[in-house]
Amino acid sequence: MAFFSSLALFVIAGIYLSANFVRAATVLRPVAGGGYTEGKVGQPVFINPVIAANEVDSDIIELTFASINDLKDGDIDIENNGKVWKLRIKGDINWQDGSPITSDDIIFTIKAIQDQDANSSLFPDWQGVKTERVSSREIKLILSAPYVFFENTLINLRPIPKHIFGDIPFSNIRLSDYNLIAPVGSGPFKFSDLKKRRDGFITDYELVRNETYFNQKPYLNKFTFKFYTSEKDALNAFNGGLISGLGAVSYNNLDKITIPHKIEAINMPRYYGIFFNQSVNPILSDINVRKALDLATDRERIIKDVFKGMAIPLIGPLVPGISGYSENFFKQQNEFSPDRAKNLLEASGWQVSSDGIRQNSEKNARLEFSLTTPEIPFLTDSAKIIQEDWQKIGVKINLDIKPSDEIFPDIIKPRDYEMILFGNIYGKNPDLFSFWHSSQKFHPGLNLSLYENKDVDFLINSIRADFNADARREKMLQAQSLIKNDQPVIFLFSPPYIYIQSKSLNGFEEKILPLPSSRLENIKDWYVKTERVFK
Repeated sequence: MAFFSSLALFVIAGIYLSANFVRAATVLRPVAGGGYTEGKVGQPVFINPVIAANEVDSDIIELTFASINDLKDGDIDIENNGKVWKLRIKGDINWQDGSPITSDDIIFTIKAIQDQDANSSLFPDWQGVKTERVSSREIKLILSAPYVFFENTLINLRPIPKHIFGDIPFSNIRLSDYNLIAPVGSGPFKFSDLKKRRDGFITDYELVRNETYFNQKPYLNKFTFKFYTSEKDALNAFNGGLISGLGAVSYNNLDKITIPHKIEAINMPRYYGIFFNQSVNPILSDINVRKALDLATDRERIIKDVFKGMAIPLIGPLVPGISGYSENFFKQQNEFSPDRAKNLLEASGWQVSSDGIRQNSEKNARLEFSLTTPEIPFLTDSAKIIQEDWQKIGVKINLDIKPSDEIFPDIIKPRDYEMILFGNIYGKNPDLFSFWHSSQKFHPGLNLSLYENKDVDFLINSIRADFNADARREKMLQAQSLIKNDQPVIFLFSPPYIYIQSKSLNGFEEKILPLPSSRLENIKDWYVKTERVFK
């Protein structure tokens, strides 16, 4: 009996030592295989880079259409002080139906974007750009003026196939089946299948690895998007193991995840603030009123209570990841002081009345304003905190919460608000122009404060034409300081993008996302299967 017990222990010890030896002498490496399923709230509309309609479209396009950065052969040549850009694409590369990709496809795509009948959201980025075909692999682009950020615009262009869309009038391009049920792309994944309910709601959009992809192929064999009508339903699907990942998760829903998971909180170049429309309410033209409201805004409380401590407080238009951003600038400028706010208002003639709201007898006015915000949880929660903060210094805020789909056409486009709590995202172009140049005060510009400062205009124009990175950085800081001193907006925070994933996914290493769809840029590195090999 003792012999068999000793033998059993010897065998177990041998297995244990062998396992330890294998672990010490080998490493895990990713191998091809497996799939990944991501949940999305919403619906795909146009899987076409020229006419993409929403974030769902952009996500699928990221996987199915290659960018110029993927297609180009070598560096882009810049000539004539930044007015001429020369591009060469790789040879022997094809669309997913086997047709060759040529410079004609790129020129066709740019012309489609520039045609107003196509109604492309990319139209502003390509105005005034002329194209010239040099050869089947070479193209020349001519700008009317130097523009340092044009490289970002160019390398992120995703061409569409001319042989598919070339005979369709741009006004009818949205009618093509190739936009949804049979897209012909050039990216690492290609369309496989679409599933929908009888009412037309698309439930699944399935992609498979493009085996003829001309760059590094992804490890994943399959990528599936599953669609839901609400974040609650998507979270239930994640908890039930029906999906492996979910993006843009609300901060107040993180504690509702009940299965093992990973949370990626990724910085984005975006900022949120309260934009003042001084033309609607002249009281807001008093800079002391605007400064007092800034002093009475507790950013740290908002970040703690609304964002679980994960957002970054801001006091200017530059955010982490944007050239010129400085934490020292924030530390030197930021101040939360309700007492100073009260003193500033009283010195300006604003006295507390019997109902607790400040009024100015000379101006026959009181500090009561309407604050408009989209019906988005983190914005409405922030607005309620701000409402409480300002009440303490004698300022009454009436919250005007609007459905998200009404904000742009009904509120922002006509600039129909006294104050609006909203956000701007730089995307892949760290350009202040659309948000702060005086020429952008009205639609289609995004200067939400209708801000005008000739010095800032000059700096913005200079930044756009300056190819010296150090000089641009200094000018960005100067512009930020001027905007901060003029106080056309109360800058609040820059929240991260929250992406939850199952623990089975590896290879996701993103640290900053220019756009939500950018989380998929390095899909080639994602993997769910491994093998052990000797070192």
